[in-house]
Amino acid sequence: MRHAVIMAGGSGTRLWPMSRRGRPKQLVPMLDGRTLLHMAWERLEGLLEPECIYVCGAEEHREIVLDSIQGLLPRNFIGEPMGRDTLNAVGLSAVVLSTRDPDAAMAVVTADHIIEPRHRFQSYVARGLELVEQDPRAMVTFGIEPTSPATGFGYLELGERVGDGVHVLRKFKEKPDAQTAAEYLAAGPERYLWNSGMFVWRAHTLLDCVRRYEPAVFEGLERIRDAWETDAHPQVLAEVYPTLKKISVDYAVMEPASEDPTVRLYAIPMSLEWMDVGNWRSYAQMCPADDNGNRIGAERAVLEDCRQVLVASSDPTHVIAVVGCEDLMVVHTPEATLVCPSSRAEDVKRLTDTISRHHGTDVL
Repeated sequence: MRHAVIMAGGSGTRLWPMSRRGRPKQLVPMLDGRTLLHMAWERLEGLLEPECIYVCGAEEHREIVLDSIQGLLPRNFIGEPMGRDTLNAVGLSAVVLSTRDPDAAMAVVTADHIIEPRHRFQSYVARGLELVEQDPRAMVTFGIEPTSPATGFGYLELGERVGDGVHVLRKFKEKPDAQTAAEYLAAGPERYLWNSGMFVWRAHTLLDCVRRYEPAVFEGLERIRDAWETDAHPQVLAEVYPTLKKISVDYAVMEPASEDPTVRLYAIPMSLEWMDVGNWRSYAQMCPADDNGNRIGAERAVLEDCRQVLVASSDPTHVIAVVGCEDLMVVHTPEATLVCPSSRAEDVKRLTDTISRHHGTDVL
């Protein structure tokens, strides 16, 4: 049977102070009052029945997630005791699906992207599901055509075309330096694509790769699986999961799989609108721009003689006024305010470490 798991465990520190530990970015209203998680759920509606859609996120956010996604079954929320990177989130999800459906075809999709149009996204995911149903050895990833020499994304190196819209995946390329990223862009989308972070595979195929490439992680996941449908499951999960090696599924599985003749890796280029809402600069692209490039994501804001300024606020009673500024981001919440040049949006993640040292973690 076909299933999908929405990965919703990210902390979103680059979108502080709106993204907080108690309500990370995927649970913050972003567009027309909808959260990124809600948009991810909507993208799957009509492709799969609600009972086949899962969300994997932090256990501490269980109630918030279930309250915000009305169609999500409580048993389909897969709670992580703590974040241990994507290998373990995906592995835990595969464990849950395989206990309920040994032949589960499993799409792994993200909760931190804006993707349009929905019907085209669904057609690509359906094509990936078809591939793994036809060949259990197949593992599918999805690529996005680069629009800039971005150094913040991984890349997919494409091999020969093997079907309608399907390529052999030759190699995963981790986040490159600026010169290499420029070379990838120049080579064109027939050679290199951005790695979307979305996959399709059989649950048992993914777990078999974990068994061979990361045996210690597999051993821990096996202990969790043995206890999953028993009363001991919460205790075993809490004891074992924090001990699992913290590593991404790209490094742990997809890179060695590209050298493994027992696995068949495919890439499907996605031709659609795709935005990774990873920092405040990308968030700004969601807000309409005025004639001076200013963008407002706040109910009460006044900008005079400003250019390329972003104002965002979660406090409808607070007025933000900015005069004579350029290339600036002002983000306000009732608990904290961020002001920084737009060009330094990536530094917000490092800033949160400094804040925690000087002011504790309450405001994080």
